[in-house]
Amino acid sequence: MSDFALTHRETNKISERLAYKITQLLKFSLNIFYGKKYAKRAVILETIAAVPGMVAGMFNHLKALRRMKDDEGWIKELLSEADNERMHLMIFLDIAKPSWIERGLVLLGQAVFICVYSIIYLCSSKIAHRVVGYFEEEACKSYTEFLEKIDSGELENVAAPDIAIKYYQLQDDARLRDVVLRIREDEAKHRDRNHNFADCYQNKDLPAHQA
Repeated sequence: MSDFALTHRETNKISERLAYKITQLLKFSLNIFYGKKYAKRAVILETIAAVPGMVAGMFNHLKALRRMKDDEGWIKELLSEADNERMHLMIFLDIAKPSWIERGLVLLGQAVFICVYSIIYLCSSKIAHRVVGYFEEEACKSYTEFLEKIDSGELENVAAPDIAIKYYQLQDDARLRDVVLRIREDEAKHRDRNHNFADCYQNKDLPAHQA
């Protein structure tokens, strides 16, 4: 975990500025609901984060079938990202224990974002991946703040839920801090990979079926 670093991709192009604006709108919406309630905030964050990989994987799958060409590993990686984010959501549902009303908001937010992100991906896959890259930057910031609150004693470092211990193969006495560290590391990987995906579209360095 020692190689983790908060990074930011500069918005040098119009598409990057647009992607960043979309991300800031998502961040603003997230803050309206939960602000500094980090565990419940994470539930909404991970609900949204679990969508892009599945949407992108589906569109790339259909495109590969339509063009009858290999995807060169993109589909598997995108679906793996979606599954990882889904597990983050399952973990924080166990920690935050949202009410049925809050679960309803989660479902509503998920439904809206699936439609919005699908439209963005169809219009510009480059912008769509850049949005995810910027969104994951914000996720890394949010989890860093989460860790700071735990370290300061403002938030209790409770026992890690069983689902997190099994998923990350942690020690039986693992705590919340151990879980947040690993989730932040996952988000950093998704951040860097989606910026790389966007760069591939920008540089036209695409798999055969994307060219």
